[in-house]
Amino acid sequence: MNAALRAVVRTGLNSGLEVFAIYEGYSGMVEGGERIRPLSWGDVGGILHLGGTIIGSARCSEFRERPGRLRAVRNLLLHEIEGLIVIGGDGSLTGAALLHHEWNGLVQELFDSGQITKKAASRARGLPVVGIIGSIDNDMFGSDITTGADTALHRIVDATDAISSTAASHQRSFVVEVMGRNCGYLALMGAMASGADWVLIPEAPPDVDDWEAKMCEMLQKGRRMGRRDSMVIVAEGARDRNGKPITTRHIKEVLEERLNEDVRITVLGHVQRGGSPSAFDRNLSTLLGVEAIEAIATMSVDDAPLVVGMQGNEITRTPLLIALEKTKAVADAVAAKRFDEALALRGRTFSRSFNVVRTLVRASPHPPAPDQRRLRIAIVHGGGPAPGMNTAARAAVRIGIDRGHIMLGVHNAFRGLINNEIEELSWMSVNGWATRGGSELGTNRSIPVGRDLYAIARTLEEKQIDGILMIGGWSGYQGVLQLYGQRKNYPAFDIPMICLPATINNNLPGTELSVGADTALNSIISAVDKIKQSAVASQRAFIVEVMGYYCGYLALMGALATGAERVYLHEEGVSMNDLVADVEEFRSAFERGKRLGLIIRNEMANEVYTTNFMRLLFEEEGGDLFDVRQAILGHMQQGGSPSPFDRIFATRLGVNCIDFLEDHITRHIIAGACIGQIRGEIEYTDLDDIARLMDYEHSRPLRQWWMDLRPIARILAHQNATVPGAGQTVSS
Repeated sequence: MNAALRAVVRTGLNSGLEVFAIYEGYSGMVEGGERIRPLSWGDVGGILHLGGTIIGSARCSEFRERPGRLRAVRNLLLHEIEGLIVIGGDGSLTGAALLHHEWNGLVQELFDSGQITKKAASRARGLPVVGIIGSIDNDMFGSDITTGADTALHRIVDATDAISSTAASHQRSFVVEVMGRNCGYLALMGAMASGADWVLIPEAPPDVDDWEAKMCEMLQKGRRMGRRDSMVIVAEGARDRNGKPITTRHIKEVLEERLNEDVRITVLGHVQRGGSPSAFDRNLSTLLGVEAIEAIATMSVDDAPLVVGMQGNEITRTPLLIALEKTKAVADAVAAKRFDEALALRGRTFSRSFNVVRTLVRASPHPPAPDQRRLRIAIVHGGGPAPGMNTAARAAVRIGIDRGHIMLGVHNAFRGLINNEIEELSWMSVNGWATRGGSELGTNRSIPVGRDLYAIARTLEEKQIDGILMIGGWSGYQGVLQLYGQRKNYPAFDIPMICLPATINNNLPGTELSVGADTALNSIISAVDKIKQSAVASQRAFIVEVMGYYCGYLALMGALATGAERVYLHEEGVSMNDLVADVEEFRSAFERGKRLGLIIRNEMANEVYTTNFMRLLFEEEGGDLFDVRQAILGHMQQGGSPSPFDRIFATRLGVNCIDFLEDHITRHIIAGACIGQIRGEIEYTDLDDIARLMDYEHSRPLRQWWMDLRPIARILAHQNATVPGAGQTVSS
């Protein structure tokens, strides 16, 4: 919420608007007075890393009644508010829709009772309203993911990872309750990301009456297969098919009685709402805040209220009433026990994720059909390590085995194909991989050439491999392109091949996002948050170098998420004139009382103007005003457990890669492709086209969508009081 507030305020001020904060939500709107006051540029500085909201939020029973709303409108008119941006969940946005609907009638009532003048009444004809969904539950139509949901998943995954360690040590079972009201998003995605053994959600209750017996049977079978622990994740609104609530206490009693196991309950509760927001939430909220100002600045008083959200990878606007209506439809379907309808209303991705989780949580795979052709699919990594590689491999292996296929793991990347370092993977050999960083199969940047190709061809023939899934980065893509381009010379290469993007650099064509980049961004903001805390104690500037090679994704998105004043990218270049201007601006800012300066630099922004060069330059010119420190984050960005986003994304891509290979192998179609997410949809780009989308010199795609966000980073970092359009007043 704070990131959205910051974006609204700074974008509004740079657009010439006055921006007011209404403190304590609708309670402050009803109370008025000091609860409604203007915000300056500096008022929202240094809040990106804070959880909650600095302007407060509160439930207000008075606002639910017309007299309370009448007082609220009077207070808005007293402050000459001409537009309203509401950051909240369906309750807050329902209140905003009602206020908009009643606005003209309430204004007329205030005029008739003599509380406002005729001039004020005529000026207040209509109130433009824009909503930004702020809800960890991710239960509202109008956005694929809502502000706060990703951070809540971080809290869930941190907890379940820790619980798994102690559970495995003691061979215990744990029942974990997560929030979400009547929406199972957090439970479902938490189960997918944590590798849980069972999950219960409101939209899809167990499909048998004696679901307890089925659950116990699966958990017991998992123990026989070698699992040392069991974890059941249950949404707080979970119910059985008869509408009876499924409680953690009931699950605990069932497991203890039927399995004779030691069972513990963990109710995560409001820990999911708190803490520093994730990189994804910071950037999502920032983009939504900018969009909210752009929307409200162009709305007329007669325009219907809007809600801004993200659908796919694009910021969208949806009529607020439609969003509320479709949100209510899901709750109504659950209440009426129309569960198939409720699941469908959540969307295609939610339904497919539920089916995937049902497979992944199985204790063992379905046996292959007697007359089934068992495909032999090889999984190989390539390029540098990226968090989420193991997650993708686990999903692909389990989905493939469950469909009756033979999954082969190639050790040591393409060198493993050259040296025939291949083993068959079993269901349990990938157990626990969902949460592990790095690459269990091993990876490197070797690219096969010359005699290597002959050796690989022999390996493929000897192992009778029908298809290849490569999970990796730039070098991995080049390796597959080498094999694909040599089909005329080596018949063994005439098999379907698919590349799954996994690199922290996010520098691959055919996709807007790569597995691992989100984890790296979270590593960056975690480090920078600590750096800023140390820097603010004295007047100090920090230059933080991040990875990415020649690709500026991590630097730019890291700058957005941390509020950096400057970001240096190779795509833009760095000149001495740039550095001189930046030094002068820093000097001026510190003379006016600035205490902290933050610069983020891509590692290859300029080969001459290195991080150390910049440090020396800024420190020399800063004199006694400020000192300068550098921080080179290095390979910590490649390590650690994958973030929830990367785990979910990797799983989704891994399953789709098996779909692709299975389809093309069985239909005898010799094809090569790269899977990716474009505008939120899974798409495939032919290998024949991939080469034309690559900037080989700089190891990045020719089209970099994130560069479209560069102007937003500038707007939020630099105040510009001379932008035309002053006169409108907006409250948040």
